[in-house]
Amino acid sequence: MALSQTIERIITPTVEGMGYELVRLTVSGGHRKTLQVMAERKDGLNMSLDDCTHLSRAISAVMDVEDPIEGAYSLEVSSPGIDRPLTRPKDYERFAGFEAKLETRAPIDGRKRFKGKLLGLDAQNVKIEVEGAALALPLEEIEKAKLVLTDDLIAAHEANDGGANEEPETLN
Repeated sequence: MALSQTIERIITPTVEGMGYELVRLTVSGGHRKTLQVMAERKDGLNMSLDDCTHLSRAISAVMDVEDPIEGAYSLEVSSPGIDRPLTRPKDYERFAGFEAKLETRAPIDGRKRFKGKLLGLDAQNVKIEVEGAALALPLEEIEKAKLVLTDDLIAAHEANDGGANEEPETLN
């Protein structure tokens, strides 16, 4: 099992028990590793700095007990932000109607990069309107995906609770 999968298994009960969902977890670095945890509130409201701080402290406590990372590491807890990555199937449904950029692992119809309006998820295909044409891209072929910062996206974000401080909380 990869280190990131092990850590995800360890911290997910704590994250979910506190009312959050894990969006993305990455472990990077060589000698001194960095554990980056991106989370969002289950209630749909925007993450605040206080949310990140509380979550960071709880994750740090669990990591101290389980100790899956050898040696010293940095922990960074952040919100997904407005132009967030799309990492889970439900993200494509939730953000249908907004503009997104998607990149596939291999070319589909001669291209790997797609930018357009998300139309949701149909079975295992992400539906997106690109240049007036509706496309269905296999979910398993999507390498990277994120929302594009637009006025509509900003308005929707602000309607959630007026915005949130999205600076990562770092504990050493």
